[in-house]
Amino acid sequence: MRSFFRSIYISNLLYYVVSSVIVLLVLGFFFPDIYAIAILTLQFLAGLTIVDVLILYANRNGFFARRDTLDKLSNGDENPVQIILENNYVFPTRITVIDELPFQFQARDKEFKTKISPGKSKTIQYDVRPVKRGEYNFGAVNVFVKSPIGLIQKRYCFSQDMMVPVYPSFMQMRKYELLAISNRLTEIGIKKIRKRGNNSEFEQIKEYVAGDDYRTVNWKATARKNKLMINQYQDEKSQQVYAVIDMGRVMRMPFEGLSLLDYAINSSLVIANIAMLKHDKAGIITFSHKVQSILGADRKGGHLNKILQLLYNQKTGYLESDYENLYINIKTKINQRALLLLYTNFESLSGLQRQIKFLRRIAKDHLLVVIFFENTELKEFLDTPAKSTEEIYNKAIAEKFAFEKRLIVKELEKYGIHSILTAPENLSVNTINKYLELKARGLI
Repeated sequence: MRSFFRSIYISNLLYYVVSSVIVLLVLGFFFPDIYAIAILTLQFLAGLTIVDVLILYANRNGFFARRDTLDKLSNGDENPVQIILENNYVFPTRITVIDELPFQFQARDKEFKTKISPGKSKTIQYDVRPVKRGEYNFGAVNVFVKSPIGLIQKRYCFSQDMMVPVYPSFMQMRKYELLAISNRLTEIGIKKIRKRGNNSEFEQIKEYVAGDDYRTVNWKATARKNKLMINQYQDEKSQQVYAVIDMGRVMRMPFEGLSLLDYAINSSLVIANIAMLKHDKAGIITFSHKVQSILGADRKGGHLNKILQLLYNQKTGYLESDYENLYINIKTKINQRALLLLYTNFESLSGLQRQIKFLRRIAKDHLLVVIFFENTELKEFLDTPAKSTEEIYNKAIAEKFAFEKRLIVKELEKYGIHSILTAPENLSVNTINKYLELKARGLI
């Protein structure tokens, strides 16, 4: 009985009809004929309501619904969610579907209205865009079913308490992976880099065929074989590529819902996958006031999943990052020269100068690329014409901050440290371009 009362709901139509009957009853005090009509209408309405309840509750399993999502959601991307509806009644139904979303979306429950014929099914699809990693708990899929009479609604609850983890953007990773495999990276802004000179590893000596580069002729082998022989080279492989992610407070700044840390994590997953496709080894280092995790560079099967799991559990701290501790750990843990892609954010030249001595020490042993972010809101503000004295003053301050970012690039170049100053949305593209450029120049 308790479940019955919990599942039965009055529709708006019944409220409207009852309100009309009340009006007729009030008028009946003044016009007796109207009072008789109101009583008959009330009796008819009561009977019709009972019939509506009976036909809705005659079939205990009159309706079925389920929510289908991915096993894990991709952070910062549009993830599809499907609700499959099946009408097991012998009559067409009008339904209202309310899906209870996780609190992280800060949105009211998703509501849909539709009609389904008897014995038919229908699929409702919508997208969700998480902006934080972690566990997302969906509530119930509530389905309110109305018969053709439409006075009463019966509520069904399905797919309650579903937990779905949100991982770093594996959708972005797969997109870049597919484009790299099909040699279509230029479609998303990846530049074609021309290789300078011969910076590849020796593979074998083979007989010359038309079209081979005559500059690779091996004259000693030619003399021994009495045939024209050439050296064949292959691209350098097994270089170590580390994504070094600053987890300090400077990475808490949000942009379009995602923190700079999440942009860095998504980009790290992409560049790790691209590096492994290029036969290099990928590793991860995360640090704030201390080095939190080091995953050694590798390209064995299952290594990408280790990277994904490590990045899933990272959180931004509130303390200032310790670059001295980072330098000590890199010095002791990474023995081979490697490409270090340092994701951080310097807002001022003085902030860089406090850390530059440690960056220079790291750059002596490894190829260091410092990646930091443009303030895109500041850029938009600078592009807007000033209309008052106050706005002119604010634009002058904003221009000073923007100019300091460019000074940081110059300061890093002065010490031979590569850098990328990028908008957050272009982070992955610019990082891949830099990686391919350094690889083509034979610097790694």
